[in-house]
Amino acid sequence: GRSDRPTDGYSISGLADDVAAFCGAVGIGKPVIVGHSLGGMIAVELGARYPALPSALVLVDPGPIDPEPETVEFFSGFAKQLEGSDGEETRRAYVGDMGARDEELARWIVEHMCAVEQPIAAAVIRGVSEWNGRDPLSRCKLPVLLLRTEIRADSDVLRLLEIKPDLEVGITVGAGHFHQLEVPEQVNAMIERFLAISL
Repeated sequence: GRSDRPTDGYSISGLADDVAAFCGAVGIGKPVIVGHSLGGMIAVELGARYPALPSALVLVDPGPIDPEPETVEFFSGFAKQLEGSDGEETRRAYVGDMGARDEELARWIVEHMCAVEQPIAAAVIRGVSEWNGRDPLSRCKLPVLLLRTEIRADSDVLRLLEIKPDLEVGITVGAGHFHQLEVPEQVNAMIERFLAISL
């Protein structure tokens, strides 16, 4: 929480560049990149932009990788709402509705996610609305695990499998978007198995 807070630089590609620069600065080579939500989108972009850097990607309930037009429209509108006078209230409601089943954990998530300044949160969501991961995912030649909390009729899993047929997919039970916090035993077991068979 003590790092700089510039007013720009929150595009998915820019954030992927930041991860690559960090790895280079501290000498991390061939890491397994585990990204949750926005972090999963950044991981896909990183794998496409820097194919020699990661050894594998784990996408923990990532944001929209191959977004439908209505999803792009939603995030674009959401970014505008965050920039408005009711932005903080809108953000808290959105984060609070992300599906954590434990009320205390849900409150903790809201407080931590909403600690980021409002203009930065809006810039990040604008970056989400402007990114399409279809091409980056197709260029990821390394092993990739996608973890979802459910597969609904409108799920993107089948579309993502068309883009990357060797994509490994796991589904957790009894959790929402933050399943790594709610059911870590399921998430960790799937990651460990994926790495054992993939690396």
